[in-house]
Amino acid sequence: MSFWTSWPVSLQTVVLLLGSNVFMTFAWYGHLRNMSAAPWYIAALVSWGIALFEYLLQVPANRIGHTQFSVGQLKIMQEVITLTVFVPFAVIYLKEPFKLDYLWAGLCMVGAVYFIFRSG
Repeated sequence: MSFWTSWPVSLQTVVLLLGSNVFMTFAWYGHLRNMSAAPWYIAALVSWGIALFEYLLQVPANRIGHTQFSVGQLKIMQEVITLTVFVPFAVIYLKEPFKLDYLWAGLCMVGAVYFIFRSG
């Protein structure tokens, strides 16, 4: 048994989703800083290349996670992780000002997590 597979399914899923989201965020928004002068189709091709690595992590995350979580739970987990990755990316990398709306969105996500993971 390898080191990786000895981790709990929930931890494997979260780690893969975190990595996937880093690639996804760069694919979707990184070109706004790095390629603002390039034609959109060049930015799209570069983003598509970055997104390949997102999928190389996202697909196994969902396959592993689905052994323990429902599809709805995986989706909400993905959205929470997306916001967790996106906010620091927007503030630090894109130099966007922090907005309280990020906090309010996070609180809404806490509600989503509650409802999707509660029993019954």
